[in-house]
Amino acid sequence: MVLNAVTRPWIRLRGWFRRWREEREDSRLWWWLLWFLLIYLLVSAVVGMFWSVAPDQFDVVAQTQARTGASSDARPVTGSVTTATTIQLVETLLNKRGGYLTNDITPPGLWLDNQPNWEYGVLVQVRDMSKALRESFSRSQTQSTEDEDLAKAEARFNFDNNNWMLPSTESQYQEGIEFLEAYLDRLVDEDQTNAQFYARADNLRYWLATVETRLGSLSQKLTASVGQRRINTDLAGESDATQSTAAPKEILVKTPWSEIDDVFFETRGSAWALLHLLRAVEQDFGAVLDKKNARVSLQQIIRELEATQDFIYSPMILNGDGFGFVANHSLVMASYISRANAALIDLRTLLEQG
Repeated sequence: MVLNAVTRPWIRLRGWFRRWREEREDSRLWWWLLWFLLIYLLVSAVVGMFWSVAPDQFDVVAQTQARTGASSDARPVTGSVTTATTIQLVETLLNKRGGYLTNDITPPGLWLDNQPNWEYGVLVQVRDMSKALRESFSRSQTQSTEDEDLAKAEARFNFDNNNWMLPSTESQYQEGIEFLEAYLDRLVDEDQTNAQFYARADNLRYWLATVETRLGSLSQKLTASVGQRRINTDLAGESDATQSTAAPKEILVKTPWSEIDDVFFETRGSAWALLHLLRAVEQDFGAVLDKKNARVSLQQIIRELEATQDFIYSPMILNGDGFGFVANHSLVMASYISRANAALIDLRTLLEQG
């Protein structure tokens, strides 16, 4: 009894010390996990800022010569600049800082939304150009056979842009690049005549009509950042026109505040891709533009689109109200896009009537 009375407090003290030590070790583990998480978030934020920088512009003629092995003195083969530029745009999507981010499932790519929207804007222009290459530029008439490589490339570029695996978006777009490269190789090979690019005014107008609708849609979404009450003009100009369901005569159009920066960066990406494609078109359709005296109109469109790529000094996209104290970046972007679209309409008219 006396022995138990003496040893019991020591046993209790030892048990208490063991529990205290275990709790301290658990607490230390949680502290290490917390520090690791904080460092990971900090590094991800820095890497995300680095990845959010848009790629630089490139020289469409120089990259075509490098891709085809042509000398700097030689005149590029008709269509080679447009095709090579389209390839370069897709390669930029896949190989820029951080790679292709739209389908990322882990930070920091998972948190970024500006770059994925920028990527989508570029992708839309690539899809439109690949469609024009298959349907118009590579065919002499509507009854001619479409190029097999261009048909496969267009299908790959229209694959879901947000698929992570089985198959991944990147693998499909890489296959599209390979099909375009196969077409380009045949195009610049003088011994092969089964790949053609027809630089005609009607072909160019076909593609420009698509670009016109894209810019018009982007301009409307940008100006809707402040909200507008618009008169419904859907059936204007046609007295006998009808539509599926009735629509109000006046509608309120406003871009949700959470989508304002999405629209802005989609437009910025689309304009970035489009100005390169227009520079390529200026090379391949130079004779057509000069004959129609339309080269200066094309250059003016490029000039307007170049202004959309100016450096953004604000850390966020501001959405001021009209002539208010705070700037509205969406309206500034809309002014450039609208002027480019107006010049594009004039260019199409020149190509048709000039």
